[in-house]
Amino acid sequence: MFTRRDFLKAGAALPLAIHSLGLHAAERPKNPPKRIIFICNSLGFYEPYFFPKTRGDLSTSSYLQDLKVQNKATVFQNLYHPGMKTSNHDSEKSFLTGAPQPESAAFVNSISLDQILAQKMGGDTRFSSLAMSIYDRGWGCSWNSRGTAIPPMYDEAKIFNMLFGEEDLAAKKKQIANDMEVIACLHRDIKALKAGKANHAQLDSYGNVIQELEAKIKHEEFWLNANKPRVTNTLSEDKEFEFSTKVKNLLELAKLALRTDSTRVITFSMDWIYGTIKVPGATGGWHTLSHHGGQPKVLEQLSRVERDIMTHLNQFLYDLDQIDEGNGTLLDNTTVVIGSNFGDASNHTCNNLPTLVAGGGYRHQTQTVLEKPTPLCNLYLELLHKFNIDAGQFGSGKQDLQLLNG
Repeated sequence: MFTRRDFLKAGAALPLAIHSLGLHAAERPKNPPKRIIFICNSLGFYEPYFFPKTRGDLSTSSYLQDLKVQNKATVFQNLYHPGMKTSNHDSEKSFLTGAPQPESAAFVNSISLDQILAQKMGGDTRFSSLAMSIYDRGWGCSWNSRGTAIPPMYDEAKIFNMLFGEEDLAAKKKQIANDMEVIACLHRDIKALKAGKANHAQLDSYGNVIQELEAKIKHEEFWLNANKPRVTNTLSEDKEFEFSTKVKNLLELAKLALRTDSTRVITFSMDWIYGTIKVPGATGGWHTLSHHGGQPKVLEQLSRVERDIMTHLNQFLYDLDQIDEGNGTLLDNTTVVIGSNFGDASNHTCNNLPTLVAGGGYRHQTQTVLEKPTPLCNLYLELLHKFNIDAGQFGSGKQDLQLLNG
């Protein structure tokens, strides 16, 4: 049971209000829908191993040489987020927003790119968006319209059950009824506040939360009697390399969610600052290894961690490309953005961000090197346009440079 206080607290983490209800399967358009997933490797990739040594030749990249979908991918070089010079690890908060100075005590984030897309695309699926992360930190890549973190899910079994587990209809109906009673109380509260001398900004914020909660409940009611897809649980239970298994499983869940059209907008934050991880050939603190200081022995261990991550990302892209959909594949209909908030985690710098875009049906160029440092948000602005969202700017991005040539 939610109290009014609990409900408002939960509402602060809701995505944007949903402006359209989902379509029944029979009513959905025959053409495959467009989808998108953002993957943030929060400790970056070692630059000399990530970018090709010979321009346009991925075989000269230690990390990308085995990429199975090279003809459907583009590596971007010389992208950065302005205003991140001293942001340290807080820069991840701005990965999908571009909001400057996230380390400031007065920092207030803005809406993340995925949530703008969820506003347009999320109404036609059971879940308007899906935010995932490696562990329970409380925030990841997704931020709502008030700049509040949308807590990502990190437990593979719970995510699978949410997506594909049998719904307890009686419990769900009881929850919805309770939530509607709480909203009725909130309406009475806001009416009383309006009659007093409440701050207009606070009233607007309060009202927006109520609208989002009402939209959420309406959306849940619509999907209440729609059966969830039935899929085989293909998650790995390998306990020897738990970090590696975690990355593999979360990407597998992303693939299943996209394939079943359970959602069309996903974020995955690969964040692991504390503790030891184990991957084939390396055991240690990923954060410590990322602060390598150019030491060869440390770099050798770090590269094993990053190669393991790239192995899973490579397989994820390949798997999407093996699923036929319409006149192409699931990868052709899904834009996959792989990047980081760090260009060099060892020095906490945020220039020359490692960025790879795959799929989406674009005319990929293998590698695009910008002549001068260019805001990553210019690429984000272009993505909004690719998804038919008319935006004049996004964050520090003020120009659609048509980098994807789609």
